[in-house]
Amino acid sequence: MDDFLEAVVEEHENKMMSGGVEDDQKDFVDVLLWIQKENMIDFPMERATIKAIILNMFGAGTDTTYTALEWTMTEILRHPKILEKLQNEVRRIVGDNKSDITDDDLGKMHYLKAVFKETLRFHPPVPLLLPRQSTQAVKIKGYDIPEGTQVHINYGMIAKDPVLWDRAEEYWPERFLNSSVNFLGNSAQFIPFGGGRRGCPGMEFAMRVYELTLTNLLNEFDWSLPCGEREENLDMSVSTGSAIHKKSPLIALATPYIFSQNRGENRILVRQRPE
Repeated sequence: MDDFLEAVVEEHENKMMSGGVEDDQKDFVDVLLWIQKENMIDFPMERATIKAIILNMFGAGTDTTYTALEWTMTEILRHPKILEKLQNEVRRIVGDNKSDITDDDLGKMHYLKAVFKETLRFHPPVPLLLPRQSTQAVKIKGYDIPEGTQVHINYGMIAKDPVLWDRAEEYWPERFLNSSVNFLGNSAQFIPFGGGRRGCPGMEFAMRVYELTLTNLLNEFDWSLPCGEREENLDMSVSTGSAIHKKSPLIALATPYIFSQNRGENRILVRQRPE
């Protein structure tokens, strides 16, 4: 991994030395190297620091994303009405004339975003957030917390607290429709990515990968459980560890789904069954 990251940094350094990179073409590594060159922060931005930040970015934005995707697919297969509603939204907005899903398309998918939020509430990939440290002495509900105390926040319990959530033990994406609750750290009851200076650096990356992947899966395929398996019999047990994965892999049947145009606005729906 270090060899790979070294090659990435070196490639970007060579581009900078051979004429630089236009501002609108700069990527994440270019920005880190620019910060290093201009000495814009209070501590030296060493090469190892740059590689560590890149590694953290992709680690935070990939493992948790794959976990959230698997839990989402599991839940929507357990709840066919949610799957149908979500798939109808995706196919209505994307349509049959587009080869690529755009940011504008994703911005219109309000139910997709509600499903994402509900997955992060009901199946938080990292229920115990990164540890914090109190910067000053404070009293909370009669308890004295000294300065320098290491604090662990159990977001998994907060996310299913019936005092904070209606139908807390139910997977119900509709709770987030027309709701101002977001995961940017502004709502203490919903902090799957943490908040403040210790917020997840891969949040935007994770959101975009999740949305694009799930949208393509739902737009391109019909989904069902194999071998007549019933929704209520799906194994929902979880693994142990800092990240909560599904203990047994989800096995689902994907059937290719194709729209074709037939004279004007009339659409013919074609389903290809697997061989």
